[in-house]
Amino acid sequence: MSYLWAFLLSLVITMALIPPLSWLARKLGYMDKPTERKQHKLPTPLVGGVAMFLGFVPSFTVFVGFADKQYGAIIGGALMILIIGLVDDYWKTRGKEFPVFPRVVVQLGAAALVFAFGIRFAYFTNPFTDQMILIHPVLQFVLTVLWIFGVTTVMNFSDGLDGLAGGFSGITAATFFILSIFMGQTDSAFMCAALIGCVIAFLRFNFFPTKTKIFMGDSGATFLGFLLAVISLHGAFKQATVVSMAVPMLALGVPIFDNIFVVIKRFLSRKPIYKADASQIHYRLMQKGLNPTQTVAFLFLVSLCLNLTSIIIMLL
Repeated sequence: MSYLWAFLLSLVITMALIPPLSWLARKLGYMDKPTERKQHKLPTPLVGGVAMFLGFVPSFTVFVGFADKQYGAIIGGALMILIIGLVDDYWKTRGKEFPVFPRVVVQLGAAALVFAFGIRFAYFTNPFTDQMILIHPVLQFVLTVLWIFGVTTVMNFSDGLDGLAGGFSGITAATFFILSIFMGQTDSAFMCAALIGCVIAFLRFNFFPTKTKIFMGDSGATFLGFLLAVISLHGAFKQATVVSMAVPMLALGVPIFDNIFVVIKRFLSRKPIYKADASQIHYRLMQKGLNPTQTVAFLFLVSLCLNLTSIIIMLL
């Protein structure tokens, strides 16, 4: 029941905040305006990330708390990610592109913060001998920061259609919740429950038909990616076997592998990696004739299959 209350608290707060935040965004002109590349027809509030953050934190505080300094680092890092995302979104509302360098520095800084408080790749277990192999501290830092930065980035790249990044995040958080319960990682399970709650509340105003339409923006997509990356390092996968490290990569398989393809394609085409285009899989599927709803449904199905596979692998 405690997990259910964590889920409901996050869901109710997020859902209650979205209408007033949307009204405020309209008053301030904090709106995502239509372009040739984007699918929406009307200016749309870009405050979904703020609503999810403000819904997640109270649930996190009540059911996880800050007895361990790691948890303060998680919220601190998430706040850093949210703020730089809001700045990036603000530039977009003015028809400008925010420089890449400040975004990268802040995202790397947030990853370094949680690393400094002990959330990291520290060792792995040889699957043939069961011998624990400690990773060199420098390599620990590199692997941890790259993982968190990478997941944060690919989730942002995946935010191209209504419900897509939110759906990926919700499915993955549900998988991590199941595995956290199985592994006895209570705090990770509470974080997942709170995350699922705020994502479902957001999707109510983003994916399903509603008069109050809202987008999560870069602030929301990067916030979700950061939390999923940190949860995967913090809880159910601490044992760091080869299998346990593969599970989160499989759970996040659609955005990870699609965006690896996109980055390679942009690099070979000599285009800036961060330059938005129509090379993601959801755009490619629509070019093949699928409409946005069919595209999202298909990608959700693929993601669900990968997540179920990751659960089966972990349990076996």
